[in-house]
Amino acid sequence: MASDSSFDVVSKVELQEVKNAIDQAVKEVGSRFDLKDSKSKIDLEGDDTIQLSSSDDYKLTAVKEILSQKLVKRGVSLKNLEFEKIEPAAGQSVRQKIKLVQGIPSDKAKIIVAAIKDSKKKANASIQGDTVRVVSKDKDTLQDIMSLLRAKDIGVDLQFTNFRSN
Repeated sequence: MASDSSFDVVSKVELQEVKNAIDQAVKEVGSRFDLKDSKSKIDLEGDDTIQLSSSDDYKLTAVKEILSQKLVKRGVSLKNLEFEKIEPAAGQSVRQKIKLVQGIPSDKAKIIVAAIKDSKKKANASIQGDTVRVVSKDKDTLQDIMSLLRAKDIGVDLQFTNFRSN
């Protein structure tokens, strides 16, 4: 009797890479001529929020671009960032919060499960908290499902972990 193989579909942001990207972005913002005297700041608040602040919308957009480039270079997907609206701060300045999305939200998990069921592959997918576990008797089927999910744009960056074949 063949035993089941499985893997987990997760969406995680490597926090150390985010910190490194923020450090690099802060250095670049400090050295850029067009951002001098803009009082631009990038802060990591807790483990799930980045706060950007600057003297006006234009400079805030420039700071956001710099941060985005640094995050991409460090391998952090921009799909895992949720940009909140720009809000006025003290004086003429503006700020914006960026939430780091850890885990797969339940609506996205349902899309993943539906995609696997619609593919007619012999595999079962189940939502387990903020991950999706995929189980099948055939390893090739699991590989096909990974390819299928990579090709689909679900809105969050997906990683495949915990690959087990019993």
